[in-house]
Amino acid sequence: MPQLFGTDGLRARAGEFPLDEKSVIILGRALASLLQRRNLLPRIVTGRDTRESGLWLEECLISGFLQGGGQAVSAGVITTPGISYLVRSHNFSAGVVISASHNPYLDNGIKIFSRLGTKIPEDWEEELESEITSGRLSSGLARECSLIKVNRNLIHDYLDFLRLTCAARPDKKLKLVVDCANGASSQLAPALFNSLGFVTVTINNQPDGKNINSGCGSLHPEQLAKKVVTEGADLGVAFDGDADRAVWVDERGRVLNGDHTLYVQALHLKEKESLKKDTVVATIMSNMGLERILEDNGIKLLRTRVGDKYVLEEMLKGGYSLGGEQSGHTIFLDQSIAGDGLLTSLKMLEVMLEKGKSLSELVRDFQEYPQILLNVPVREKVPFQEIPGYEEQAAEVRNRLGKNGRLEVRYSGTEMLARVMIEGPDRCLIEELAARLARVIDSCCGSRRSEGLVR
Repeated sequence: MPQLFGTDGLRARAGEFPLDEKSVIILGRALASLLQRRNLLPRIVTGRDTRESGLWLEECLISGFLQGGGQAVSAGVITTPGISYLVRSHNFSAGVVISASHNPYLDNGIKIFSRLGTKIPEDWEEELESEITSGRLSSGLARECSLIKVNRNLIHDYLDFLRLTCAARPDKKLKLVVDCANGASSQLAPALFNSLGFVTVTINNQPDGKNINSGCGSLHPEQLAKKVVTEGADLGVAFDGDADRAVWVDERGRVLNGDHTLYVQALHLKEKESLKKDTVVATIMSNMGLERILEDNGIKLLRTRVGDKYVLEEMLKGGYSLGGEQSGHTIFLDQSIAGDGLLTSLKMLEVMLEKGKSLSELVRDFQEYPQILLNVPVREKVPFQEIPGYEEQAAEVRNRLGKNGRLEVRYSGTEMLARVMIEGPDRCLIEELAARLARVIDSCCGSRRSEGLVR
């Protein structure tokens, strides 16, 4: 398994290994070499979100790629799924996004897409890691700022694609409040929704390099909820920093997540006979309530490991058309191979318009089980079975929950966190059980014991 690449590419504090200048230039060289070994023309498209470190990291990556004999063009500030689309539609051999998604601005990351628009396989990641750590490509490194060639038409091509996916047009002026998280969608989202005839109120679309995801966006939708109510809007949508996920606020100010997206879309697609194999792919984090109500409607829910790449793998393997994560990634495989917050927003608006219903009406029958998620900051990711007392405590939790609850414990693929998720009908019980298990993990490898646990 790759050590530097997590579930969503490289991610670290910008300027620190492996996102220091030298390592990123080497990565660019290594990627050019890898493509040539695979008999692919070393020609890539790059893009970035709005972090202050994004430009110099993109310069380093492109400098190394050109030094390795490749060609590169930049789309500038663009969403992660935008790069996935451009790789496929413009016949690039790979695409690279400089983004740390929902992380704070001091972090950054590098996501690499194959020519199919999917994240590169693990054997590619292992080869690239080997070059970064070996130092074989470290001679004569140079970062050249003038090498970036930006093609502004690429963003327009992506927006045109999104417009074509929207089958419905508003026959009444639907009003949206859009929270861009001061990220990659800050210019794209209002341009898209306004061009389609929606009345758009945009918030958190003034990025300064440091305010991305800061108290806003899909991780912090509270501000959005208040704005929807005060504006009398029909819908609120919040993106994360690279806009590959979207969460909602209905007209009453209630925050809704990716499970609600899957519920609304699954029923709509099934009604249109477009839900392939009457199956939805989700992860172990999706709520039991989703599984039960889909089953009541003749729809099967398949679960995967956490990570949209695992959802996509299962969709491709099984030939399914809809999948996603509770966090807001949603994949409509008939339109795009990537989770795309902008595309998902159009799909939700499409259902509202076709049904003539509000979002609260569309999700009225979906009842979530109480669920708690505790994030335990850790200094190292010790295998859970090696943590003293963990297996005994986990067994007791599962015994107390019985058939009406679930326990899922995992380490984050992008942050130094252990995530403890428990759901069941009794909220007081699951909060107590989650806190107990989190304390066991914290006592062994916690990094901020004095600051408590993070929800």
